[in-house]
Amino acid sequence: MVSPAVPDVPAVPDAAVRQTRALALASLIALIVQGLAWELWIAPTGSGTLALKVLPLVAAIPGMLRHRLYTFRWVSMALWLYVTEALVRSTSEHGAGQAMAVVELVLCIVLFVFCSLYVRRRLRGVKAAA
Repeated sequence: MVSPAVPDVPAVPDAAVRQTRALALASLIALIVQGLAWELWIAPTGSGTLALKVLPLVAAIPGMLRHRLYTFRWVSMALWLYVTEALVRSTSEHGAGQAMAVVELVLCIVLFVFCSLYVRRRLRGVKAAA
């Protein structure tokens, strides 16, 4: 069964959309690197299995590179799990672990802002094209 035609995003995003995507992608990569560094080298907990928490973030990279609106939406929702972890660990850990939790929190907020801006600008482009 073929689904009805849904208005799609413009084929070539404008400069503001591309810049927002680049900033969101940079934030995402920074969050991945921070998560790996935190759990494997800076303040490891256990046997390093908590480093697996970055896998969902890694899965988002191809979608962001392809300007997939759905990817930006689910990343902005999944980020709240990382925000929760950062809030809990920033109040329960000390030293380097606490500092890394604060860094994770800041990166999550930055990524959420850029994902939200991206979605908003893309939808504005769809509305203007219609």
